[in-house]
Amino acid sequence: MVLELYLDLLSQPCRAVYIFAMKNRIPFELRTVELLKGHLLSREFSQINILQKVPTLKDGDFILTESAAILIYLSLQYQTADHWYPSELRARVRVHEYLGWHADCIRGTFGVPLWTQVLAPLIGIHVTEEKVERNKAAMARALQQLEDKFLGYWDFLNSQQVTLADIMALEELMQPVALGWDLFEGRPKLAAWRERVEAFLGTDLCQETRGRILNILEQAANKTVPQPVPEVYPYMLFRISRIP
Repeated sequence: MVLELYLDLLSQPCRAVYIFAMKNRIPFELRTVELLKGHLLSREFSQINILQKVPTLKDGDFILTESAAILIYLSLQYQTADHWYPSELRARVRVHEYLGWHADCIRGTFGVPLWTQVLAPLIGIHVTEEKVERNKAAMARALQQLEDKFLGYWDFLNSQQVTLADIMALEELMQPVALGWDLFEGRPKLAAWRERVEAFLGTDLCQETRGRILNILEQAANKTVPQPVPEVYPYMLFRISRIP
């Protein structure tokens, strides 16, 4: 059976999975699942993933959630180049070291601007400037830690070659960049890392994958972002309430 990937490319983790599969020429069928249209809550999708989250992988009767787990599965199942998920123990656990930190310090932080600038206003919610500034400070701290700890003297995160860590990190950082936040200004080391990763992945692939997020700010200004269906309001309110 053909591998199926359930993705919404507005989502950073979904974009990381999509780019990885495309870069490694892994054959798959794309199943688009759009949050704003309530696809996550549909009976059909809930039967595939009871957690009602994307990305989701379905490989025959095997179903897997969480982007890091999906990337590891794809790298092993399809025997991709060793640099992605190194077989050498210490290099491999360095990837896991980053992924653990990423979940705590990057994932819930760099997605906030999309909610504050675009998604919350769609349902009439205003996020306070205090929260926006607090999140901005959290992003600055995380970027400094990313440079000092994980990039350090390497060309890539904890490595001299691209790994799963780089693709996960890059798509998270590109989310606020697409919304007008120049995270790389004054950070030449981080900017050079971005250029290396994008050059390796391919500029065309990156641009194609980011189409939805690159257009979302203009759509918001023109009031052409699809209005969320009422069924997703509780999820959106819950997500907004979790902004520190």
